[in-house]
Amino acid sequence: MINQNVVVPDAKQGIDITIAMALSKSLFSPVVPKPLPAAPGGYFTITRKRFSKKTETGVKISSWVDSMRDSSPTRAKSTTSLSETEEKNSWIVNHPSALSMFEQIVKGSKGKQIVMFLDYDGTLSPIVEDPDRAFMTNEMREAVRDVARYFPTAIVTGRCRNKVALAAAAVVILEVYSFVRLTGLYYAGSHGMDIEGPSKNNCKYKKGGVLFQPASEFLPMIDEVYNVLLERTKSIPGAKVENNKFCVSVHFRCVEEKMWAVLVEQVRSVLNDYPKLRLTQGRKVLEIRPTIKWDKGKALEFLLESLGYANSTDVFPVYIGDDRTDEDAFKVLRNRGQGLGILVSKVPKETNASYSLQEPKEASSLM
Repeated sequence: MINQNVVVPDAKQGIDITIAMALSKSLFSPVVPKPLPAAPGGYFTITRKRFSKKTETGVKISSWVDSMRDSSPTRAKSTTSLSETEEKNSWIVNHPSALSMFEQIVKGSKGKQIVMFLDYDGTLSPIVEDPDRAFMTNEMREAVRDVARYFPTAIVTGRCRNKVALAAAAVVILEVYSFVRLTGLYYAGSHGMDIEGPSKNNCKYKKGGVLFQPASEFLPMIDEVYNVLLERTKSIPGAKVENNKFCVSVHFRCVEEKMWAVLVEQVRSVLNDYPKLRLTQGRKVLEIRPTIKWDKGKALEFLLESLGYANSTDVFPVYIGDDRTDEDAFKVLRNRGQGLGILVSKVPKETNASYSLQEPKEASSLM
């Protein structure tokens, strides 16, 4: 199955195009060149090729830093002179609150099988400085439990589904399941690259015991990169490197902004030796993933197929998420013309979601 996976371009392809255009205007403009003076003693000359490469690298890092500031999804940039309030109101018109539109949503799902897909961080739990402390409230857990009683429900997250860490000289399970602690759910960790369904004994739907790991061959490489990045980022205060089994996360939430460029440079320098891995960005996190065509959108499609709804016209998938990586799932729902995507965000952002919620508390109220 791995052989059928397609290598996808770098997540920053759009940025690379912008970089190329910028370089063509600055470095390669049709200006008559003047002869360069000889380098004085004690100095060295740098060729155009080397200079271009260094400049391009600097521009790429600068573009990454700009993207890190925007976080994810990308903040919607107004092309008019609207005030912040007017801009938000305009955005809400196109992405109304799922709470205020609840009756319409129920009406649209009438007679169809609802399937729930939920991101974890920023959706079921608040975003916190220490990702190991991102706990759900008891109210949220009960809300998810109630939803799962009536509809197939999946947690789709960038977190590792099954990770073991050492803490206080004892082995502690830090998998996403340990945060949610609910049986009968589907768990898709590592951005959908590690999927497991409930056992047949705990599953009342068509299929139980689902297990799918499309990136298994990358595990040794991911472990190697994780160990290298641990060493490379030691000198950057606040940087946290996390092994999420099929991807490596480099959290910069606690890193001073003046150090972001250094962090990106370190991460990119490591990836230069691993062409089968790519760098993407989530909410206050850089993520190293295999270059296979697999994401949260693909995980959503796989789970619908596993449940027997791949080609069904009577299914109503609902995906709630707050991150740039959730956009792949929102896009799948738009393309299918089924169900709806709900973005959790307090500020206007570019998104493929149809509706919005302000915070995890509202997500709990919706469920």
